[in-house]
Amino acid sequence: MKNVIYLFVVLVWSSCTNVDRKLEESTTLNNQVLQSNYDPEAKLDSLGISLRDIGNPLANYVHAARSGNLMFLAGKGPRQADGENIVGKLGQDLSVEEGYLAAREAGINQLSVLKKELGSLKKVKRIVSVHGMVNATADFTDHSKVINGYSNLMVAVFGNQGKHARAAVGMVSLPGNMAVEVEMVVEVYPE
Repeated sequence: MKNVIYLFVVLVWSSCTNVDRKLEESTTLNNQVLQSNYDPEAKLDSLGISLRDIGNPLANYVHAARSGNLMFLAGKGPRQADGENIVGKLGQDLSVEEGYLAAREAGINQLSVLKKELGSLKKVKRIVSVHGMVNATADFTDHSKVINGYSNLMVAVFGNQGKHARAAVGMVSLPGNMAVEVEMVVEVYPE
């Protein structure tokens, strides 16, 4: 009887192990299919967005620093394709809609950094965290609506992998009177 119970336990354990292995293989295969079929750069093209030459940092820092599979992107502002920043204070000089567009421009600049650093946006596994800073008056309260311009762009480009943890805060000022500045943490696929 003892041998029959032992044999039964071994068969059940072996069966469960095989199911787990098949699930793991299936998940890996599905992830590979999704990775090879999804092209964030094609999505940018369909949105009419061109990435930019981000140039070199203007101070003693780097555009991005990688630690393991995480990339930490330095804050970027709303520099437009013509090289001009969107400047002004929300609640005084700029509307929420103008702030939204400024945050979207900051997002395009961060995507440009990722492309330069990684060579391909397909290497982005997910957007982890966004820290949005809004140049705003003391009584301005729509910071999150402004930073939605950034967040919505990340989701438009990366789908569910673009959804992220986020902070949207007001600042008394930003460098050069920029309307917004945004930092980002991104998980990338291992090299």
